[in-house]
Amino acid sequence: MAETVWWGGRLRSGVALRVAPDGRVRPVPAELAPDGDGTRRFPGTLLPGLVDAHVHSALVDLGTVRAGGIAEVWDLGGVPEKVAALAERSRKPDAVLPRIRYAGPFLTAPGGYPSDRPWASAGSWREICSEADADKAVAEARSAGASLIKVTAHAGGPMPAPATLAALVASARAAGLPVVVHAEGAGTVAAAHAAGADMLAHTPWTERLDDDLLRACAQRMTWISTLDIHGWGEPDPASGIAVDNLRRFLEYGGNVRYGTDLGNGPLPPGINIREIRLLLSAGLTPDGVLAAMTETDSSTISWIPGGLDLADLPDSLATARVVGPDIHPRAL
Repeated sequence: MAETVWWGGRLRSGVALRVAPDGRVRPVPAELAPDGDGTRRFPGTLLPGLVDAHVHSALVDLGTVRAGGIAEVWDLGGVPEKVAALAERSRKPDAVLPRIRYAGPFLTAPGGYPSDRPWASAGSWREICSEADADKAVAEARSAGASLIKVTAHAGGPMPAPATLAALVASARAAGLPVVVHAEGAGTVAAAHAAGADMLAHTPWTERLDDDLLRACAQRMTWISTLDIHGWGEPDPASGIAVDNLRRFLEYGGNVRYGTDLGNGPLPPGINIREIRLLLSAGLTPDGVLAAMTETDSSTISWIPGGLDLADLPDSLATARVVGPDIHPRAL
């Protein structure tokens, strides 16, 4: 089996695996690999750790998620203390959890989504009562270790007023934290864009967005995909709307991240080949899918023992495993 690495947008052959001074395992191109004992060679393909950019740790078994090939997750709404404790565990050298980046609680209007949902644990949301409350809420999340801010705009109930939403974005930006908005229902995507939000937690699915709004979103926003939550393998009308919105968003140059909303219904706890197939159907190339699933500055490494097959990307990625204390590629 040949040895390859996918890094920085292309496959390279002849790579080495090394342990950096900080203890992290990293692949390097052969031409940059040190001679001598610092170099070991392995079959298959190495790539930056695969990331699911939308999970809810309280609703899934993260150990199973990692065993299913996901090296890193973004927790987009949970009880801050509980998620912070999981994140601390995930950073230990012997951890068998995915690395965790998290947003802390959902920031919502009084009585707003998801405070009215039975799956939302007490403490997993925080009500924002005014513009003046925005700075305090962002500071609390940041002090709890959040590196993202999650805000909800759900047309089915109370929503933050435009000025409050803008204040939250401004406070987060001042703190150096990107804002992810759960935008659901008519007018919510436009509201998120007008407020200056950086990301949407989902590809919009409740309505077909007009081209002017799509073009504006594509200029500066990232969407997290979550396409498979619509039908869970049996695509429903919402799936068609979401895929169409994402296809046109990508045509305007928009950026997408792979995310599944894991914890929302019967989704596979690991790499979701249905999500990958839907991304391909929306127009992403195999290279685009890999870019959506990885980060070049990742501290984790994924390994595909049989080698990456770009012609059969979903099934190939489904075999990925996270390099760590429990998984060691066999040396050549």
